[in-house]
Amino acid sequence: MSIRLVITGMSILSPLGLNKDEFWHNLTNGNSGIKDVTLFDVSRYKSKKAGEISNFDAKEYLGKKGIRHIDRTSLLASSAAKLVMEDAKITHEIYGEEDLGIVIGSTYGSIDSISSFDLEALKEGPSFVNPMDFPNTVLNAPASRASIFCKATGLNSTISTGVTSGLDAIIYASDFLKLKRVKAVLAGGVHGLTPDIFWGAYKSGILSGSKNGSLEISAPFDKRRNGFILGETAALLVIERLEDALKRDAKIYAEIKGYGNTFNPKKINHDLLDTEEGARCISVAMKDAKLKSNDISYISACANSSETGDIMETRVIEEYFGDFAKQAPISAIKSMSGECLDASGAMQCVASIMAINNGVIPPTINYQEKDENCDLDFVPNKSRELEVNNVLINAFSDTGNISSIIISKYSNE
Repeated sequence: MSIRLVITGMSILSPLGLNKDEFWHNLTNGNSGIKDVTLFDVSRYKSKKAGEISNFDAKEYLGKKGIRHIDRTSLLASSAAKLVMEDAKITHEIYGEEDLGIVIGSTYGSIDSISSFDLEALKEGPSFVNPMDFPNTVLNAPASRASIFCKATGLNSTISTGVTSGLDAIIYASDFLKLKRVKAVLAGGVHGLTPDIFWGAYKSGILSGSKNGSLEISAPFDKRRNGFILGETAALLVIERLEDALKRDAKIYAEIKGYGNTFNPKKINHDLLDTEEGARCISVAMKDAKLKSNDISYISACANSSETGDIMETRVIEEYFGDFAKQAPISAIKSMSGECLDASGAMQCVASIMAINNGVIPPTINYQEKDENCDLDFVPNKSRELEVNNVLINAFSDTGNISSIIISKYSNE
C-alpha cells in the first residue's frame, strides 16, 4: 500500500502579504507587490524595483532574544517556520522534537552575510571581525536557525539547486517521510533581497529595465517582457503522512500526488530553447501521480518575464500536453511577486493549495500584448473561478535543474 502525503500547514511572508490570507487576497485581486527598493541604495542602477517584503519585524514572530546578529534571510525562514507550526497546530506535546524535521531551499541565503563578513575582514583586518557574525556565513544558516527556534531535531537539510530549491526541498522532505524517518517536515524555500544578488543580476543584464530605454515590468508571456524583477519570500509547508495527520485530527489542505526531477546539461547556453528534459520532468511527475493530461485543472508556471524562459516553458507544456495545452489554464504569479529564486517554487505551492481550497485561479497580470511564441491560456489580468482538483507546479532553473510537483485536492477515499 502506497504512503499518502498530505499538507497540514502553510505559511508565507511575501511582497503580497505577511500571512497566507493577505497573500491570497492580493494575489487573486491582481495587486502587485513590486515597488521601489528601500532595503538598499539602487540610485546608480536603471532597475530600481523589486518584490520587497514591507513591514517585516522579526521580533513579532521570534521575540527579541537572540536575533540581533541573525541576517534577514534566516529571520524570514525562522519566522515562517514558527508561523507554519502554528498553522498546522503542531506542538511538542503532539510530536516530540525528534519527530520534526526542517528542509529549506536556499542557494543564496548566506551571500549577504558572507559579503559583509569578508568586507569587514578586508577593511579592518581579520582580528577585528565580529565572531557573532560568522555563523551566518554558512549556506545552511537559514534552515539551522529555523530548527533552533522550532526545536526540530529529527532532520535538518538545506537544498541548493537555484530556482528549483523550494520545490526540491518539498520533494526531499516527501521522500524522507516515505522512509518513515520522521513524522512531520517543515519544507519550502527562502530568499531574502540583498544588494549582492541585485547587483549581480543587474550587471548580467537579466533584470527588467537594465537595458537603455526598456520598461521595468514583470510581464510573463507578454511580448513587452525584457527580463525579470527580483523578489523575496519565505514559504513553508508542513507535510505529514496521511495516517499521522488523521490520528491527530489535523486540517488537511491538500495532498502531494507526485513529483519529478530532471537536469538539462545543455542549459549552459541560457538562450537555448530545449524542451526535452522539461517535458520529461512533467512526464515523470504525472506518472508518479497516476494522472492523465486532462486531469490537470491548472498549471502554475515558473515563468518570470524572461525573454527566452517564458517561450521555453510554453513549448515544454505544448510538447507534453499536446492538444490539451490549449485548454489548460496557466498563470505566472511572479508577475506580482517578482522572481523569488530559492523560494519561488514553495510560494507557487502555497498559491496552488489556496487555489484548490478556494476554487479560484490567480491571474497573470501585466498581460497586454500577445506574443505569438506564447500562445496559451495564461489567465490574463483577472482571477478565474474554477474547480481545481490537480495542480501542476513547474520550476525551471537557468542552471539546468528542472522540477515539477503535482498537488491535489484531498479525498478520504
